[in-house]
Amino acid sequence: MNYKEEILKKTFDLVMKYGIKSVSMDDISKGIGISKKTIYQYFENKRALISEMIDDHIQKDENDIDEIIAKSQNAINEIIDIARHVLSFLKGMSPTMMHDTQKYYPRQWEKVETTHFSFIRNIIKSNIERGQKEGLYNEDVNSEIISRLYVKQILAIADESTFPANEYNKGELYKTFITYHIRGIMSQKGRKKAQLQEIE
Repeated sequence: MNYKEEILKKTFDLVMKYGIKSVSMDDISKGIGISKKTIYQYFENKRALISEMIDDHIQKDENDIDEIIAKSQNAINEIIDIARHVLSFLKGMSPTMMHDTQKYYPRQWEKVETTHFSFIRNIIKSNIERGQKEGLYNEDVNSEIISRLYVKQILAIADESTFPANEYNKGELYKTFITYHIRGIMSQKGRKKAQLQEIE
């Protein structure tokens, strides 16, 4: 791992734990054990570092999801494993992480909303269509509509005015939502298939 990769990784670990606003360049340099001067050789300032860190995380997250899909046995296995992946991320995330990104890095949040959530919408649409072919999801479910609703509901979870971080745990919100989503589209055959699986 080179210095740039190490800086991005350490920055991600720190902001996940403490939130973007609370982490300084001093914290990052101390966490890695290198000088701020070295960090500035790769990143002009904290904003540039956070921006690239978000881009890097999005790319890795999409690669991880693609890998999950490639290994999945069926549509239900696929969506539950993706849910576990998302849940593990949310459980380790500072309650202020999403709020900080929206408030202090609006361009990066806009990229998350447009590029990344477009990717997620396509994943959900494909998952629904796969499940229908496998007989695990109801045939009358409209994959286009449900995939768009899925993304809007995820954005609602991130909305501080709807679910304030000091009142609601993002991981629990997501777990409740994904359970609601899966149960709403499963066929009788799918329900039997899903009985042995838990989202944890």
